[in-house]
Amino acid sequence: MFKFRKLPPIKTIFQNLLVNLRRSSFFKNLLIVMSGTAVAQLISYALSPIISRLFSPEHFGVFGSFYAIASIIGALITLDYSQAIMLPKENRDAINLYSLSITSTLFISLLVLAFIVVKTPTVHSLTKTKGTWPLVLLMLTVIVTGINQASQAWAVRSKEFKKTSASQVIRSIFSGATRIVFGFFKTGAIGLIISNIIANIMASINLICVVIQDLLTLRDSITLKKMKTLAKEYIDFPLYSASQNFVNAISSGLPILLLTRFYTLAVAGAYAFGVNILSAPMSLVLAGLRQVLFQRACEAQHQGRSLASLYIKTTGVLFAIALFPTIILMIWAPQIFSFIFGAKWHLSGILARSLIIWLAVAFCNLPAVLFARIIRIQRFVFFYDLVLLAARTLTLVIGGMYFKVTHTVMAFAVVGALMNAFLIFYVGQAISKKDRINMQLIFQDFFRA
Repeated sequence: MFKFRKLPPIKTIFQNLLVNLRRSSFFKNLLIVMSGTAVAQLISYALSPIISRLFSPEHFGVFGSFYAIASIIGALITLDYSQAIMLPKENRDAINLYSLSITSTLFISLLVLAFIVVKTPTVHSLTKTKGTWPLVLLMLTVIVTGINQASQAWAVRSKEFKKTSASQVIRSIFSGATRIVFGFFKTGAIGLIISNIIANIMASINLICVVIQDLLTLRDSITLKKMKTLAKEYIDFPLYSASQNFVNAISSGLPILLLTRFYTLAVAGAYAFGVNILSAPMSLVLAGLRQVLFQRACEAQHQGRSLASLYIKTTGVLFAIALFPTIILMIWAPQIFSFIFGAKWHLSGILARSLIIWLAVAFCNLPAVLFARIIRIQRFVFFYDLVLLAARTLTLVIGGMYFKVTHTVMAFAVVGALMNAFLIFYVGQAISKKDRINMQLIFQDFFRA
């Protein structure tokens, strides 16, 4: 029978923890990225009370619908070969995967253009927009998304975390500043869309500066034959990982589209605004952790080291971080939203009280999503996401037909929380089997130096 050994004193645990953190390159890189994200989020939050008073829930409803469609396309834009850039040991293989990602971006963008030309009324109906400009902006959004995904992956592989951190700040500054300008000129939803495109372009330019230097050095390594070989070797990324991202994007955009269908555009806008506000502080941790953890885990994989300990520790820390804010928002979210953003956003605060249940658990599943790719169980995660999409769709449709929006969003949040908790547990078990490590030992070692 398994017996737990006696743990050292709490003081000793924290002293050893601080020593290890000071020595850890992982922690230093994480701080670099998080510092940039922190500045970006501070800028975003400082400007949010102004922006919320310049735009209405209806404007955010259109903006949310537009970006729901753009995100669904963006999930496929590089066929997720951009995520595979981290995996090869040799840079000459990685640069071919980068080139493959850009090629995929251009090809899929042409397909999107063809669909827009042939099915213009359908695109207007889905995005809740009118005229030619939104169609042009959709194309531009898709192209910039692909370039940004590939360039960021290369910057992370190169450990250029200062550049990725700076990109977060650049994006936030340009997004906030242009939204205020467009808001004063009363451009409505189109102003929100353009501001995001400008912000992403400026952030991408900063990342491309990293790529260009390596691209010039490795340009002779880029060949069509090598790209085809690597496309086959990492075929599980477009087959499962990109498909998973596509299903995930549909799942994320679905609430806005269905809430508009069953309730009103203003309700969808309140939902979109609430998710955006709640997600912003989470990205303070996740944006940095996603880059540094993926790089660290891939490095551990290359060196044949165990992944289980890293998985348990990062997931446990995320749960600890999420606990206190979740309790606060479940109690006082409506009052907080009304006070900071204005009375017209009270409904957004009511919905946020429910949404935090789902988002708090989703916040903790980042290690599960990243490690699932590293140990190559994308096939399982893809089918998991299909089940999640079906469950969320069913919840929203039944709720929209028979219940109030508050009850519908609460049920939607609970389903999301339970499904994400299952994913975290399943991936943890898969890693432990792969490493052949007893998870009880990992939990015990979490408290030891």
